[in-house]
Amino acid sequence: MHEAFLMSIKATHSEKFDIWLTPEAKSLIEQAAESRKTSISEFIVDSAIGAARDVLKDRNVTLLDADQWSAFLAALDVPPRRHPRLERLLQEPSVFD
Repeated sequence: MHEAFLMSIKATHSEKFDIWLTPEAKSLIEQAAESRKTSISEFIVDSAIGAARDVLKDRNVTLLDADQWSAFLAALDVPPRRHPRLERLLQEPSVFD
């Protein structure tokens, strides 16, 4: 995980987040935090930030102007280059065959 980002979050606590858990979920989280030798709060924050990043990583938006968009489309239309060594490798039997 990005330690600098997490350190900045931990250094500036300004919000509280209350959640309700089943006893089983609480016990599981406590055990996991203990195994990492960290507090329950730190474990939950680290885990939630990691999960949030995983969810949002594919939602990044890249803005292009008209010229950049045209160049991007042109690059997509370029046929792939042939790679004879790769073609030969893919035609050989695999260790899984």
